Amino acid sequence: MKTSFILLFSAIVLAESCGGAKSSADALYGPTWELEYISGPRIAFEGLFPEKKPQISFDKESEKVSGTDSCNGYSADYELAENSIVFGDPGPTTMMFCGGSERQFLQMMKKIDGYSFEDGKLNLLVGDIPMMRFKKVNP
Repeated sequence: MKTSFILLFSAIVLAESCGGAKSSADALYGPTWELEYISGPRIAFEGLFPEKKPQISFDKESEKVSGTDSCNGYSADYELAENSIVFGDPGPTTMMFCGGSERQFLQMMKKIDGYSFEDGKLNLLVGDIPMMRFKKVNP
């Protein structure tokens, strides 16, 4: 009797967790994400992006991202599979030159192969290493 109760309880908990749980990918959609860290450049983050930080938004239906690279607008295709993500080449961008830091952001996006969430922030990864970290700027 006790074993039956435990099995029944486990089945209910499992069914609820599978049926009502959001996938981690669902957290990508909705907010605009603003860059707060990028790995690699030898210049301090605030020096790279003194005026405006790069932003990214994910569109689930079109499988495109769009945003700004701190200076110019961009859009690109992306592919998701579990916790991996790959970005396509950015499509047409506006053509202002703002010092080169925007190129570092777009070049890093081409290297990204995964993502994770930590404390409500989005990490874009190369392997297991966070290369860019974003915070939500709107819900």
